[in-house]
Amino acid sequence: KEVEHVDYIFHLGAETHVDNSINNPEPFVVSNVLGTMHMLNLAKKLNNLKCFFYFGTDEVFGPASEGVFFKETDAHNPKNPYAATKSAGEMLVKSYINTYNLPAVITRSMNIFGERQHSEKFIPLVIKNLLQNKKTYIHADSSKTIPGVRSYIHARNVAQAYSFLIDNYKIGEEYHIVGEKEVDNLSLAKFIADCLDKPYNFELIDFHSSRPGHDLRYALCGEKMKNLGWSPPKSFEKSLEKTINWFINSPKWLQF
Repeated sequence: KEVEHVDYIFHLGAETHVDNSINNPEPFVVSNVLGTMHMLNLAKKLNNLKCFFYFGTDEVFGPASEGVFFKETDAHNPKNPYAATKSAGEMLVKSYINTYNLPAVITRSMNIFGERQHSEKFIPLVIKNLLQNKKTYIHADSSKTIPGVRSYIHARNVAQAYSFLIDNYKIGEEYHIVGEKEVDNLSLAKFIADCLDKPYNFELIDFHSSRPGHDLRYALCGEKMKNLGWSPPKSFEKSLEKTINWFINSPKWLQF
């Protein structure tokens, strides 16, 4: 009865860390596959539900070569257990649309950052290591010269994209929520060090050869949302600076 008058469901919860999924896939299957099924079963009981939004990830497409940006309709090619379970969650959503006529939409985004992010994630981890004068090890290619590349977007921009989609979505469609900038992780770490006025203390290491679930680059095409009229309201640099300042003033969050 507490949820019977819900208009929208935003299924954002998931196990998300690739390293953890490689070490132990089971919690990812439980949360991202079974958990999604339970959410969908709840949603299909709600007679007044307008839309179920499933929050997906760029990693379902697997690694992207330089210059490649995956479109919503491209085939999935997940390379690690986390990505595979998120892809499976998407397939469940599509099956409920088809089988139960569930009003649903799939979105995908890239690396999200912001205040209160868990300190195991890259940006707060770099901040933590710099403040503690510790070295940060950065995922690179086998030559240890080319760092991994990601697209980053602040959580507030993602939330604004969802606010936009509520007025512009079409049932059964897929949408990519993409930030305005792609950045390699070494450049990102150096930006953070400069903001903190700390010396660079980074080392590029070859994660990929020993742990092939680590993809060097992910990338999404954001043209569909752009053509609908959406663009990130806040710039990457301004969002990142605000996030860094929040962590500086919230040391307990970094688990000192």
